[in-house]
Amino acid sequence: MKNKKVTYPIILLTLGLILFSFYRAYNKPTEYSKNYFALGTVNEVKIYNVKKSKSEVILDECEKILRDIENKMSTKISSSEVNKINNSSGESYVKVSDKTYFVIKEAVKYAKISDGNFDPTIGPLSSLWDIGTNEAKVPTKDEIDKLLPLVSYKNILLDDNNKSVKLNKTGMKLDLGGIAKGYAADEIAKYLRSEYVEKAIVNLGGNIYVIGTKNDGSEFSIGIQDPNKEDGKAIGNIKAHDTSVVTSGIYERFIKKDGKLYHHILSPFDGYPYDNELSGVSIISSKSINCDALSTSVFGLGVDEGLKLVNSLDDVDAIFITKDKKVYLSNSAKGKFNLISKEYTVIE
Repeated sequence: MKNKKVTYPIILLTLGLILFSFYRAYNKPTEYSKNYFALGTVNEVKIYNVKKSKSEVILDECEKILRDIENKMSTKISSSEVNKINNSSGESYVKVSDKTYFVIKEAVKYAKISDGNFDPTIGPLSSLWDIGTNEAKVPTKDEIDKLLPLVSYKNILLDDNNKSVKLNKTGMKLDLGGIAKGYAADEIAKYLRSEYVEKAIVNLGGNIYVIGTKNDGSEFSIGIQDPNKEDGKAIGNIKAHDTSVVTSGIYERFIKKDGKLYHHILSPFDGYPYDNELSGVSIISSKSINCDALSTSVFGLGVDEGLKLVNSLDDVDAIFITKDKKVYLSNSAKGKFNLISKEYTVIE
């Protein structure tokens, strides 16, 4: 009898462990992902709890969405709608698709609210520096000064009735690199929801969009990269669901000359990379297009003016990281950001 009393609990425990193992195996989330190179960067879409046959169709369609946006808006594709506008600068209106028109109109909106710190006509200067390519160089001041008069969002003319765009000066160039990836992330997220995908991570070259929560109901953790290091190490994270996070920083794309680093976030006012107290800005919003445009905008504005702008907007939070390793948070971000690095200090 004594042996039976000992044996029964062991049998029950063993059965319990077996059943738990079966439960975990059965409930393990399925995960499918696909990588694409588009819009000048490596992209990944990862979806969960979808049958394999359906996941392949969905991930292929995500690539089509990316390719379509790239073909319409990239300056690297000669036949793109943006290049058609650029080639007709100073001459005529160019009719474009609803998608391209929407993104250009949004770009003008962000240029206005940021007092021109975000400017989609930065094209002549971004082409001159060409940071992020093998042809990148540090141009002379004369080369920059010659192109500065061509940079002004105020010279973008929009015809809402005909969905047509004109650049008012010959030689002007649109560059939607600071907003197109955000739009693409939103379009992919919208498509995934239309296919009843409840859990997904969209990563377009660091533009992150998470849909839903993890299988255990907890939120996704999105790391905020240390902009002073190139190893991808995070200084902290935020917990998020159905949210986008986009970071602009000096570590992303840059060139060095004579020991000086020149990053890719160019000022429309003097033609050089912004040189202020900031090393990185992360924007949080339910719309990735907000994040993309504002990360550039508030980087140019700096901490004080950037915080004022972010705190005046709905559905937008911001994390500012300075070169002296201080972290400033917008009002709503204070309850979302978790600092994990001992090298940084959150300034209240």
